[in-house]
Amino acid sequence: MRLVLAFVLTVGSAAAAADLPVAVRLATGSASRAELTNTGTQPVNAWSLAITTPAGEGRTHRTVQTVDGYLTTAMRGVVTVPEKFNPLPPGETRQIELEPLPPDASASVVAVVLEDNTAVGDADVIRGIFERRIKERDELGRVVEVVNAVLASARGIPALQELKRRFDEASAPDESTAHRAAREAVDSYITRATAENADQIEQLLRGYLALVVRQHEEAARHAVRKEPAPAIP
Repeated sequence: MRLVLAFVLTVGSAAAAADLPVAVRLATGSASRAELTNTGTQPVNAWSLAITTPAGEGRTHRTVQTVDGYLTTAMRGVVTVPEKFNPLPPGETRQIELEPLPPDASASVVAVVLEDNTAVGDADVIRGIFERRIKERDELGRVVEVVNAVLASARGIPALQELKRRFDEASAPDESTAHRAAREAVDSYITRATAENADQIEQLLRGYLALVVRQHEEAARHAVRKEPAPAIP
């Protein structure tokens, strides 16, 4: 069963923001790692970590790694998610393994998104996070619509065959993670389906649908950024 999780690695610049509720400590060398600590009062669902290294002649090279784990809540009890992709609770510290870094490398957290959908940090990075969430919401919604439509008129092996036809027809080189996961799940069920176990395989399909529905609901809940309440003078 594939996970629908956001993990994006980009190269470029990102402006640091003050007062981010995540502190970072960097260890360099052969066992490079970043220790992220949530110093705030809410879980951090997404964070962007910038690593800066010297590039010679006074220049620097910066990579920005974004991890967004907001969907893991929908998968608890069904799928084991690597710790890196889980939200970071208040007061907790998490180690992120990195490629070996030189001693003069530096790290900074440039953006975070909190459980209530408020966000702090680099505006472009934050915009990208919510744009990806909107795409995930819409992609998951389309999968739910297709499976529901087929199960409303077919059962067992015919339902699986119709789902395979629809997902295969809609596949493309830029296929979404949600679509690919559903297509591969249907392919897996078809290879195991027989006349004797068709009912059991259909139950697996319905269980997968329930998981995607939960993911879609979570994606819908976290797709729009919430502006923080204005400060009281």
